[in-house]
Amino acid sequence: MNSVIDNLLSRTSIPKATGPAPSDEQLEVLLQAAGRACDHKRLRPYRFIKIQGDDALAKFGQLMVASQTELKGELESDLAEKLSKKPFRAPLILAVVASVRDEPKVPEIEQIITAGCAAQLLVSAAHALDLAAMWRSGNMMYTQTMARGMGLTENESMVGLIYLGANPVGRSPAPVAFDSQEYLSEFN
Repeated sequence: MNSVIDNLLSRTSIPKATGPAPSDEQLEVLLQAAGRACDHKRLRPYRFIKIQGDDALAKFGQLMVASQTELKGELESDLAEKLSKKPFRAPLILAVVASVRDEPKVPEIEQIITAGCAAQLLVSAAHALDLAAMWRSGNMMYTQTMARGMGLTENESMVGLIYLGANPVGRSPAPVAFDSQEYLSEFN
């Protein structure tokens, strides 16, 4: 097989990344890869928000607590503290945002899928650069508190949080086996 296919077949998520964060050059490669996502009418219906540095990560942790509070009501202090530390699982987080455009020929669902494809290409490029990457999500991403805190507009929604950094073990864990035949059917 070739190196591109090998990269795709060996990619796994790395739940905790260490420093350093990707360099500016690496970040540019990741964003360029994301920009190659399948995209009907080339709308590029996505954007990225960089969350980096102790102050930004701490502020984002507090936003996560506030978002979870919106969903569940008052949180116990130990849960709130645990949640506020989650952004520190990596030195850099890229929030992937779907920015739906008013385009009659491209339904909203296609544009959101394109944003997801951009996120996947970003994660795949991170693996190719031997970076640790983990795409995370959860109900708190879709709260009004999160939308306001991240400065999203009315036509935007979060797609995922990509945690990025150095691979603490030096290589990715082995991929979990995938029986493709369980997921393949034929149209007759």
